[in-house]
Amino acid sequence: MKPFIAPSPKHAPRSLIARDAGARAAAQARTGVRGWIERACQLALGACVLTLGLIPAAQAEFGDEQVIAAREAFRANDRARLERLARETREHPLADYVEYWRMAQGMRTLKEVDPATVQAFLARNERSHVANLLRADWLKLAGAQRQWELFDSEYAKLPQPDQELGCYSLQARLARGELGASRDALPLWLRLLEPPAACAPVLDALVSEQKVSIDDMWTRIRLQFEANKMQAARASIRYLPATQQPEPEVVNGVIDRPLVFLVRLPSELAADRAARELAALAIQRMARNDPAQAATQLERIETALQPGERGWAWSMLGWEAARRHLPEALDWFGRAGDAPLSETVIQWKARAALRAQDWEALRATIEKMPPALAALPDWTYWLGRAYRAGGRSDEARALFKRIAGQPNFYGNLADDELNRPIAPPPKAREPSAEELDQVAARSSIQRALALFRLNLRAEAIAEWNFALRGMNDRELLAAAEIARRANLYDRAIATAERTRNEHDYTLRYLSPFDDSVRPVARQQSLDEAWVYGLMRQESRFITNARSGVGAAGLMQLMPATARWVAKKIGLKDFRPKHVVDTDTNVLLGTSYMRMVLDGLDQDPVLASAAYNAGPSRARKWRAETPLEGAIYAETIPFTETRDYVKKVMSNAVYYSALFEGKPQSLKSRLGVVGPRGTNDAGASALP
Repeated sequence: MKPFIAPSPKHAPRSLIARDAGARAAAQARTGVRGWIERACQLALGACVLTLGLIPAAQAEFGDEQVIAAREAFRANDRARLERLARETREHPLADYVEYWRMAQGMRTLKEVDPATVQAFLARNERSHVANLLRADWLKLAGAQRQWELFDSEYAKLPQPDQELGCYSLQARLARGELGASRDALPLWLRLLEPPAACAPVLDALVSEQKVSIDDMWTRIRLQFEANKMQAARASIRYLPATQQPEPEVVNGVIDRPLVFLVRLPSELAADRAARELAALAIQRMARNDPAQAATQLERIETALQPGERGWAWSMLGWEAARRHLPEALDWFGRAGDAPLSETVIQWKARAALRAQDWEALRATIEKMPPALAALPDWTYWLGRAYRAGGRSDEARALFKRIAGQPNFYGNLADDELNRPIAPPPKAREPSAEELDQVAARSSIQRALALFRLNLRAEAIAEWNFALRGMNDRELLAAAEIARRANLYDRAIATAERTRNEHDYTLRYLSPFDDSVRPVARQQSLDEAWVYGLMRQESRFITNARSGVGAAGLMQLMPATARWVAKKIGLKDFRPKHVVDTDTNVLLGTSYMRMVLDGLDQDPVLASAAYNAGPSRARKWRAETPLEGAIYAETIPFTETRDYVKKVMSNAVYYSALFEGKPQSLKSRLGVVGPRGTNDAGASALP
């Protein structure tokens, strides 16, 4: 990491300086600029926007250690310790968080909570994130205890209630017999496939009031099987009438031993709806592992199934075949006829058509999508391509214009179709000192920065996002600049992305650590724009980022991969703890990028997929013939990797435009992915 150069005190927020001009002068006299900054942080913890992360992690006089300990006591449900720490942190800038944890802990255990104390806290902190947190907890306690009068009095004050609170609200309305409550609850039946406990009474009420039909019940169960939510499906099966409700061991057989279940099907299958539905579900379960064998079984029993059951079963085979890039996918989807398809499945039908470059089938599939789904940039673009392939150029152009200019993969591709070079919009005027001061002075910004300084990232991000609500473009740009100066690069990017009319793409596409990244990228003969595009997607430049599976650092290296690369490049004395060191992480990450690029035909699309999902998968996803890079990306089976590759490549376009100072083309960067087996033998040795 390059050394920190402290900014001049004259650039600090004036509100911070005005608090104690005498202390500022003394601090400057004592240790120069660094001393002034440290003293400024002591005077206003949350307003320390220029040196976040550079001041020691704990300032005893502020009670930082006690705040961190209070968070741990809350997590550990140590009520006595949290009570003591709440008293010790009353003068801390984050005292309200400690008080919130104290009260929320009591609510978590459903112990008695003094309403007057809660109301006083809410009144004192009204229109703050911490007040919303406490109000949500209080509402959940009231809902769990069916205190509907209290619930109703507070629910309307919460800006964004979650699903659990939404279900408690519906419970309250149903309890009052409110007209329209059941109607408003009905969409949950097919949308809420794995409901929280608060939603179960709402679903129960829909069944008891006969608002859902037998068809609706089986549709819900099918959707839960599609989503692999087996426990939830078992619960839904219990809603069926007694005459159609299979025994639990039968359901377990369908889920765990589908082939055995299908082989043992009774001969009177056609007359037994429950048996037919279970057979279709068994086909779906079998198709997850062996679509061809499932197709054989479906052909054996399909005449006994009703059209809806048969169509759904064939659509499941089409879906699994599409995800495996099997040539049977479109045929199996065709055998499904007009069976309704879930949003997930119909998108894979479109991808199967795209992979086969059957533009007519692609057009017909997208046009059958629900309007909101078809209107997404993804399918707007591909429908435009299908129209153009079918000679409907004017309609295609109209669709491209609809999404052109959007700073995303499909907006970039639409620009290319319209022959519009991709470049960042004109850079907005930089925030003035006054604009920075005004945003930095907001209490929510100060609290967020204090939370980040204490490495309480979850709370800090939530507080920061709360602070951004209602900001105009100038305020957002100021907040993004504050985050950049604080080395909170992920917040700077996310904040700059929110602007609507005034933009600064040097904030949206930050390129920090250039002294570490650029020389190594050049040494590896890597495109710097691609390196930064990948790094932005991997970690948003959080140096100590760790994923749920153990990937670490700026380039999110898995421990085994880091060790392998370190050995390959002869990095001596490497230890796992070194992976979060910036220079080491960048060296290992770019070395691996070079290796996957060399092993995969020098194709950055393949190499990006390999970096995320592994080289063997990237190779496997190739087609038998050359495939447009955009089609390869669109048909990647893993949702995470598909999204990742698109974003990395779009990121690279903007970084290239910023670095080179000239417009770019995403389609040119994506190129054509060569057929399976082309110049990728070296990838087999990569981890």
